[in-house]
Amino acid sequence: MKKYDNFCNAFHNLKDIYDYNEPYTNVEMSGLVALYEICFEQAWKAMKEILEQQGFAEERTGSPKIVLKTAYAAGMIGDEELWMAALNARNNVAHSYNKEIALDIINQTKDKFYNMFETLKREIDDKWI
Repeated sequence: MKKYDNFCNAFHNLKDIYDYNEPYTNVEMSGLVALYEICFEQAWKAMKEILEQQGFAEERTGSPKIVLKTAYAAGMIGDEELWMAALNARNNVAHSYNKEIALDIINQTKDKFYNMFETLKREIDDKWI
């Protein structure tokens, strides 16, 4: 599955976020936020692909929010609130020129989102592929 492979590659790259600590340069902040954004994008697109293959119709709108809600209802993800927070962070990437927003995305990724992606990968590997 192409989209799942893309997610796996993006997730593998995301671990580099732990190689950097504050204070970040502007380039580091931009790069770390981009690692998060790419991983999130590939994660929801992988979920969409897998859900489609499993016959779920709700995700066909292409909306990340609908895909996440469908994945939650299907048992692919276990913490809908966390994934919605991750979606909100993804939506804030456009404002990451603001240092506070960029730092928030980086810190949430280190504290919560990395483990969230790891759980998704394990769930897909164990039960969906």
